Amino acid sequence: MAIRRPSGKNALAAHAWSRLFDFFISTRGHRDETLERFALTPNDSRALHTLDPNEGKPMRALAEAWGTDASNATWVVDRLERLGLAERRTIATDRRVKLVVPTSRGVKARDEIMRAFHEPPPELLTLDRRDLRALGEILGKLAPDASARQSSSYSSQVAKGRSGPRRSARGPRRDRSHQD
Repeated sequence: MAIRRPSGKNALAAHAWSRLFDFFISTRGHRDETLERFALTPNDSRALHTLDPNEGKPMRALAEAWGTDASNATWVVDRLERLGLAERRTIATDRRVKLVVPTSRGVKARDEIMRAFHEPPPELLTLDRRDLRALGEILGKLAPDASARQSSSYSSQVAKGRSGPRRSARGPRRDRSHQD
């Protein structure tokens, strides 16, 4: 019996996405090891990545950009502060407003994390050069200027109001006093 391969555009796209997603999930250990070195959760890392050292953001804007509520954003920023990776600064025009910025240690950690995340997992290195070139070209069509967008995406997300649908990143309530 012959294996039937998808042939419609949506079916092909779903098949390709499923393979990409499965690969990304199967290589999670590499990213988890990197985060463990910095005592960060994936949400902490994502939050640190969005902080701009030149343009602090108030908690409300961060919660909006992160698609979460203010109490969860406060909890994440508190964790980053305890780790010395972010700080709240008052502004001269309104001392009630605190802007969150990464510390120099936070910028260094963020850069180290991104360097480690961009290292290819061993599974990818099993492909030959031709396949790697083709894969890079195909993925480049999906995100042709990803590196340029990456650095400015946070600012544009905040300018638009938020990066996605508002939701709680916390999930069910639980005691976080022992969570890293």
